[in-house]
Amino acid sequence: MLIDIGFKENDVISIKLTSGEEIVGKLVEDKDSHLVLSKPLSLTATQQGMGLAPFMFTVDPEAKFSINKATVICISKTQEEMASNYIQNTTGLSV
Repeated sequence: MLIDIGFKENDVISIKLTSGEEIVGKLVEDKDSHLVLSKPLSLTATQQGMGLAPFMFTVDPEAKFSINKATVICISKTQEEMASNYIQNTTGLSV
C-alpha cells in the first residue's frame, strides 16, 4: 500500500513543536531523526492577524536548521495562502 505523507523535499511545511511553537519553513531534507529546514519562520500573532517572524534572531538568515523529530508533535504541508506569504517573506517574490 502506498502512503501519501502530504509533503516532500522543497515543499513549504508547517511544524508544531512540543514547546508550542509553530514553524513554517522549506524542507531541505527528511532524515530518520531530524528534519533540515531552510529559512524557518515562527508563526506569530499581530494586530493584523497571523504573521511570520524569524525563528532565531542571532543566526545567518540563510542558514539551514536541523530540527530533532523528538521535539515535533506534527508536520504537514503548509496551507497555500500561508505558503505564499512565507515565499514572499523569504524571497520578496509575490506568488
